[in-house]
Amino acid sequence: MKIDDIFRLTEDELFSELNTSIKGLSTDEVNERLQKYGYNEIKEVKKSSMLSRFIANFTHLLAILLWIASILSFIGGMPQLGWAIILVIIVNALFSFWQEFKAEQATESLKKMLPSYVKVIRNGRQEQILARELVPGDLIYLEEGDHVPADARLIEAFEMRTINAALTGESEPVRRTSDVVLDEDVSLLQSPNIVFMGTNVASGSGTAVVYATGMNTQFGKIASLTQTISVEQSPLQKQLTRVAKVIALLSLVMGVFFFLLGLFMGRSLVDTFMFAIGIITANVPEGLLPTVTLALAMGVQRMAKRHALVKKLSSVETLGGATVICTDKTGTLTQNEMTVREIWTPVAFYNVSGVGYEPKGDFYVDDKKIDSKNLPDELSLLLKIGLLCNNSRLVRPTDENPSWSIIGDPTEGSLVVLAEKAGFTLEEMLREYPRISQLPFDSRRKRMTSIHKYGKEIYVFTKGAPKETLSVCSYIFKGSEGVKKLEQSDIDNIIKQNDKFAESGLRVLAMAYKIMDNENKEYTVEDTETDLIFVGLVAMMDPPRPEVELAVKQAHKAGIKIIMITGDYGLTAESIARRIGIVKGPRPRIITGNELDKMSDEDLKKELKNKEIIFARVAPEHKMKVVAALKEMGEVVAVTGDGVNDSPALKRADIGIAMGKSGTDVAREVATMVLTDDNFASIVNAIEEGRAVYDNVRKFITYIFAHLTPEAIPYILFSLFNIPVPITVMQILAIDLGTETLPALALGVEPPEPGVMDRPPRSPKEKLLNLSLFLRGYVLLGIISSIAVLSGYFWVLLSGGWHWGETLPLTDPLARKAATMSFLGIVIMQVANVFACRTEVASMFSVSLFKNRLLNIGVIFEIVLTALLIYIPFLQKIFDTYPVSLKHWLFYVAFMPILIGAEEIRKYFLRKKIALNEKEVKGSI
Repeated sequence: MKIDDIFRLTEDELFSELNTSIKGLSTDEVNERLQKYGYNEIKEVKKSSMLSRFIANFTHLLAILLWIASILSFIGGMPQLGWAIILVIIVNALFSFWQEFKAEQATESLKKMLPSYVKVIRNGRQEQILARELVPGDLIYLEEGDHVPADARLIEAFEMRTINAALTGESEPVRRTSDVVLDEDVSLLQSPNIVFMGTNVASGSGTAVVYATGMNTQFGKIASLTQTISVEQSPLQKQLTRVAKVIALLSLVMGVFFFLLGLFMGRSLVDTFMFAIGIITANVPEGLLPTVTLALAMGVQRMAKRHALVKKLSSVETLGGATVICTDKTGTLTQNEMTVREIWTPVAFYNVSGVGYEPKGDFYVDDKKIDSKNLPDELSLLLKIGLLCNNSRLVRPTDENPSWSIIGDPTEGSLVVLAEKAGFTLEEMLREYPRISQLPFDSRRKRMTSIHKYGKEIYVFTKGAPKETLSVCSYIFKGSEGVKKLEQSDIDNIIKQNDKFAESGLRVLAMAYKIMDNENKEYTVEDTETDLIFVGLVAMMDPPRPEVELAVKQAHKAGIKIIMITGDYGLTAESIARRIGIVKGPRPRIITGNELDKMSDEDLKKELKNKEIIFARVAPEHKMKVVAALKEMGEVVAVTGDGVNDSPALKRADIGIAMGKSGTDVAREVATMVLTDDNFASIVNAIEEGRAVYDNVRKFITYIFAHLTPEAIPYILFSLFNIPVPITVMQILAIDLGTETLPALALGVEPPEPGVMDRPPRSPKEKLLNLSLFLRGYVLLGIISSIAVLSGYFWVLLSGGWHWGETLPLTDPLARKAATMSFLGIVIMQVANVFACRTEVASMFSVSLFKNRLLNIGVIFEIVLTALLIYIPFLQKIFDTYPVSLKHWLFYVAFMPILIGAEEIRKYFLRKKIALNEKEVKGSI
């Protein structure tokens, strides 16, 4: 058979050609075909080579600056310095490459944690498998929001439309049918009965037979086109580029300035040249880029442990700036484990026992148990409607999965469980009432209808939102009284009961039906969903997640506004919102989808300034309108979504968050983050980690700046006054390359500090390198360190007999001892600095000393390496060091509490300031 002609085959010919049947493949057949065709996977297009990515680490701005310094060293007749700087470049490039490689591996492993599943018919029953395990001949069931996992021929389609943008570039949904194509001019790609891998189901549902998988699909043949999208830079990465440029410019300006100053003060050309190179190399933060990569990668890994999978590193820090969370209700704030608790019909009020998906429970009316074999007519009819107008399946316990579960929507699943409690099974009911067509659920209609044949009669079963379902009803079923005309008093009673259920936080669905005399070729909404007979209301419980209340409280404390956007009834939404703390006031503003349609953008922005606001009975496209308005107001918006229609809002948001369990393939594809547990609390946890990433980069820069001051000031004194060389260029390189590398990197993996979620979100306009960071690093920490370093330097000189104005060459033991003291002082003060920089606002004593293992290892490494450079003769010659006694080490210990104390005072006043602003932040939520 030619694949190109598969759309011309009849259903029987198709089954014969692919050696399959309506019952699907057996397990043995699947295993054989997996061996023959391999897994249903697209092989990735070869990325840029490892060599080219490695070379890139030698050519970025900071590396180029160091190359210039090394070349100048060779020109100036200082090859030893030139080779040392080249060593700095090589070590930094190796480490940067390794960090990027590890981050890439981590991202790839996270992708594997987001497998795509598909509903397949095998061995005569529907089950859910990994999409990669599909083989030609498999029968797959597709519905709205699904990602088509392979090329397949439709044998059944109900109002099905697909978005084929991945193949054709057209974003408009295209209608799909199961009809055989007879037109000779139609090609495979144009055929309406074929669905292709990489496309998405925009609406409707259908069953299809897989005929091509993996690289044999149309998508596989053009796979390279889907993998050419470049990764855009996040705001943090853009700021880091600016920081690198500022530092590079600053280094060059300072180098030239002090070179000219040295010459003006009468210093030798060699001394001033060495000093200029030293200033340039001292100001280059070699570890900046690998630290950022490390901080982002660690943030991603920590988020994954807290059930939030970030699809790209550049999205991590964006989370930390979130000011508004627009969240769904069902499944995100609630447990998404629906259980029907109450049923109302015009005849009686019923209670249902049992929880979860195990079909174990009873029906009660007026506290009297009803015999499931003798159900009232209206109850029996209602259960049948809920069971047959349904696309979910109940999965019975197995050895692999010992608990009851469902495949499909939890709301529909609860109706299957409800019917099974009365002894109705889906398989038996479908044999009695075979489905011939369906009108899938639509977010505008808020209804679903299935059409079934029963003898010569055609039954239409409809379920949906009460008001929307009532709007297409003309009659009402009253049990033994039969079918009556729907009066206004009946409508009022139904709405009143619906409101009672909603006020209790229950989700409500209405059930209706009608009988048609003749079978139609095509069923439309206009012809089918009219003059229905109302049967009753089903109220189901979806309790709030126990951890959400605390998460909401944390979000409010962090200055984050929470807006519930739900398709549910307003009173139900308000009840849940009040129970978990989103709403506390007596009268929150509840805006419906109809109101939103009539509202101008300016009016919407005014409404969004309300402290407590809920959007109810909205369609997913309304979410896009709300998100757009919030972004125009300057908010950083995180949005949750699970449906195909949520994808525009997820794309438009700063952070699109898809549900890993209940979300559709389309939603997960466009989102920047996926929640593996569908839990709102995980969003708050992810924001905390995002804030930590941004803070950690600032901590690193502060720590780097803190040592630049005690390196530069002694050089300034050396240029201006007649004093011995206070620190050599090789000693500066020893600090930059060796002693502080690990402690600086360790700051990039600091966990979130206490109180990070007590602060308001940072302004989107806030710069990474701002005045407060500059003053903290260069001035506060830098000046204290400089005072300590110079104190040790002059103490050694004066105690050794040196007097002001005396010139000492570096070959003099006293000069080398004094320079060594400066070197040692910078190292020990940086030990104090790294602990002080662990927190930005909280006290350093509020974090565990042993929580950051890398930092403790780094400090030990720093001290050991310093000792080796000072006491090993071979290294003494290279780095111009001199062996000093223990008292010289202890001299600087006295300065450590001064530096830490000054930082603790700064943090104390900063916490006071935040506490004073907290009332204003709460007032704006």
